[in-house]
Amino acid sequence: MFNHLLMIIVYLAVFLFAQRQVNKWIYLQAEKKQVSEVRSRLITRLISYLLFFVTLSVMAVSLGLGYQEVSLFVSSAFAVLGVALFAQWSILSNITAGVLIFFAFPYRIGDRIKIVDKEEDMSGIIVEISLFHVLIKRDVGDVMTYPNSLMLQKAVIKLSEPKVANTMLLVSNKTKAKIKANRPQ
Repeated sequence: MFNHLLMIIVYLAVFLFAQRQVNKWIYLQAEKKQVSEVRSRLITRLISYLLFFVTLSVMAVSLGLGYQEVSLFVSSAFAVLGVALFAQWSILSNITAGVLIFFAFPYRIGDRIKIVDKEEDMSGIIVEISLFHVLIKRDVGDVMTYPNSLMLQKAVIKLSEPKVANTMLLVSNKTKAKIKANRPQ
């Protein structure tokens, strides 16, 4: 009994240490890529859940539940999750693409881009990058929502600096007041 309790404490300590290290690494990546705090928290939460699930599975096997029982539970959980998400495969692909975009996307908020598409002009400035989609403010003023999975599938070109008229995307009232106060009369 004491050995099992000690083993649980060790597993939880390893989980907390690993979680802290992964969180630090994710926040360093977020700072380096200038990613919003909301996005980095979402990615951190997703990876923490996965790490906890793995820790719980390893703990169950080592405490004597048996590899077959644990593997049956894990495979059943993944089967239910797979069936649930198969109906909404686009959600799963957008979440996966959102995680990939967090770590490997070369463009940032404020960059002027063009998505290569022969049917419509899809160019503008990136306003927000979320777990499911990217918001792009087009030159005509409307905001386009573009799914993350398509963002990875199509060619994206980084254009020159934004036009002066489009640099004021989403500005708080405090920032607007500062700009107005600094304008020459």
